[in-house]
Amino acid sequence: MDVDIHPNSRNGGSSVYHGQRLSTDIPDSINVSVGDSSNIRSSYVDSSTSVTGTIRSDICASDNRMLNSLHERVNFCESNNLVSRCCSLGDGLMNSVQNSYVASSANNTKSSVVQQSNDRLAYTAERHPISSFEAMNRFRKNKELCDVVLLVDGREIYTHRVVLAACSAYFRAMFTGELAESRQTEVTLYDLDGDAVETLIDFCYTSQITVEECNVQNLLPAACLLQLTEIQDVCCEFLKRQLDPSNCLGIRAFADTHACRGLLRVADRFTHLNFLEVVESEEFLLLPVSHLVDILSSDDLNINSEEQVYYSVMRWMHHNLSDRRPYLSYLLEHVRLPLLSPKFLVGTVSTDLLVRSDERCRDLVDEAKDYLLLPQERPLMQGPRTKPRKILQGGELLFAIGGWCSGDAIASAEHYDPRTHKWHLVAPMHKRRCGVGVGVVYDLLYAVGGHDGHSYLNSVERYDPHTNQWSSDIASTSTCRTSVGVAVLNGSMYAVGGQDGVSCLNFVECYDPNVNKWLKVSSMITRRLGVGVAVLNGQLYAVGGSDGQQPLSSVEHFDPRVGTWHQISCMGTKRKHLGVAVYNGLIYAVGGRDEVTELSSVECLDLRSRTWTPVVAMTSRRSGVGLAVVNNQLIAIGGFDGATYLKSVELYDPDANCWSVRGSMNSRRLGGGVGVVRLVNPHFNLNNTSFISNNSISNCSTTNRGIGHMNNNTIGTSCNNSIINDDSLGLSMTDSIFPPGLPISTTNQYFHNINNNNNNSSSSNNSTGSNSISQSIMRNLPNSTLISSVSSTSGSTITATTSSVANSGQMNISSTRSSSTFLF
Repeated sequence: MDVDIHPNSRNGGSSVYHGQRLSTDIPDSINVSVGDSSNIRSSYVDSSTSVTGTIRSDICASDNRMLNSLHERVNFCESNNLVSRCCSLGDGLMNSVQNSYVASSANNTKSSVVQQSNDRLAYTAERHPISSFEAMNRFRKNKELCDVVLLVDGREIYTHRVVLAACSAYFRAMFTGELAESRQTEVTLYDLDGDAVETLIDFCYTSQITVEECNVQNLLPAACLLQLTEIQDVCCEFLKRQLDPSNCLGIRAFADTHACRGLLRVADRFTHLNFLEVVESEEFLLLPVSHLVDILSSDDLNINSEEQVYYSVMRWMHHNLSDRRPYLSYLLEHVRLPLLSPKFLVGTVSTDLLVRSDERCRDLVDEAKDYLLLPQERPLMQGPRTKPRKILQGGELLFAIGGWCSGDAIASAEHYDPRTHKWHLVAPMHKRRCGVGVGVVYDLLYAVGGHDGHSYLNSVERYDPHTNQWSSDIASTSTCRTSVGVAVLNGSMYAVGGQDGVSCLNFVECYDPNVNKWLKVSSMITRRLGVGVAVLNGQLYAVGGSDGQQPLSSVEHFDPRVGTWHQISCMGTKRKHLGVAVYNGLIYAVGGRDEVTELSSVECLDLRSRTWTPVVAMTSRRSGVGLAVVNNQLIAIGGFDGATYLKSVELYDPDANCWSVRGSMNSRRLGGGVGVVRLVNPHFNLNNTSFISNNSISNCSTTNRGIGHMNNNTIGTSCNNSIINDDSLGLSMTDSIFPPGLPISTTNQYFHNINNNNNNSSSSNNSTGSNSISQSIMRNLPNSTLISSVSSTSGSTITATTSSVANSGQMNISSTRSSSTFLF
């Protein structure tokens, strides 16, 4: 590297930088930095009689030519007394020096940085560190100037302490501390692969490494020990790219062994997402039980149903049954048996010889049966085995129930699948209800109050998505309520405001599903009917509505910890019979009606600023509209536009800031209720009823202990006319004939209208013993079951023989996500 400085003046002198003419003079100071550790500094002080020159050198021998050149140019400047003239010529020199040096430096043409100012030229040779390390690497390979030898795997690796300490925290601690190795010229490294260590030492000198399948398993442990975090990351990145269902379990174990948390998380995620393929791999069969439990316990398994988890456990068990038999109950504790379909639980799990032979396994099966049989007791049964897995929770259904259509209240109910944008009818409510409030608690959807077209209601119905049936054994509210707001907070359901036919209400009641009771809580500040309610940050919000005289814009919230209501910011528009929901952390208020007309406008409340902000309007005016969030989509349902009852559905796109129509309900609905249910099984089908056909279920039993109102009686079904004699609850027809939790009546005739069944079912020997089934059983079975023989014993066993089934399908279990209120 040469830096040539020649005299230059406007009178014919010139200054040449690396052999090229410069258009301006030399600056007062030249600062030349080579790399981080080499510095050449020349400072010149303008004087009428002398020039003071200072040069400090700490560079490689190869750069001495530049020093000699600088000395020569300084002497030349002194002898010709040119410095004073050169220092006065301005800033142009900087550009010329930069351009000429970059053009002239053969070795540093593409690796230099020149910075300039009025009186300074700073230069950095970016290649200097590389060339220095290249030189040291040559010394290492030639065993020159090395001060330590690493003894690894039977080989000697010559190297330099300073390089190792600079690159590795492990070696830095070794060589700079008080360890014996700091004074030794030979250091032994144990339990490391020699090739891997040599590759890592090469990286320390060259900054280059190649990770491939043949060396990654040795490189990563060595990099971990030597604390070369950069190489750890590279190895982990390589392994992430190699993940496959056939090797992800091995990579996961490898990551766990070497504390590579990032790789472990990625391998876990890959395993969960590809669980069904992973189960088929050889690695899965060889998993230690502790690792299998880690996988089974995950909420993130990508499965279609919990049955697949059960099958994976049994596959692992049968690979080495003699040694693994003791682990079965331990593993089944992590299979969410209550989320299995009744058909699978009874027909497959209960009949498995391994399960039947283990007392703890039988207890787990009984626990699952109790959960399915007693929906009203589910709030008391919640635990790890009743929690739906997250992937299964991804599918959500929006239910719309009741409302007003064609001049009358309606009882119909339907659900919306956001994946297909289609609506499907489900079982209707027992009562017609408009202005009904809806809440979803523990898998179950509640319809509260409303008006049946003739009178105001205080009754409550509960819908079980497991069975597609409604039940009415729910405590009634203390007063009749229509146009009521309902929301769920901390597992309790709140009924807010409404009207009772006499006055507008500010009463608030709270339902505890654990004890089946309503309790009054603090009343709102303002009477509100047609109020919108929502829950956010542990607070219950009552938005708008009407005080019986005029629509309201006011908003108040309830804090259950202190039991009081407080006013907050008012909406920009008065609204009654509006839709309210929480979306992306904001409370949205849509549609409704003001003093004059139905509204399409929308606004949202940001609790941080306590301000309401207008949002783009819906495509239709909607009063009595339902609003809900399904699969992270804000959806407005039904309502009244001032002329027509609506069945259309609108979706809000926050990115495009627009609403778009997506399909229509089967029924027009004004003042219906909405609730969102999260599916345990994405293939859940509410339209068809399922049961086990052509199976004799004589060995499937639940616990012998009394189960509430079931009175410890035996119910069974048999396709070969066998009678169950083991005090068991046969669940083969649970979904069609014996809905879970249905009380056994001693007063109603068993299958009262069996001879009038639409399926032309026939009955012979239709006698009953001391117990009989409620007539409501058959009312819930249109087009589902043919009964060819019904008989009873003098004891407590009833046997039904099924000859054929129409419209049967797979029943799947669902779990709740959230609820919203659809007000009238």
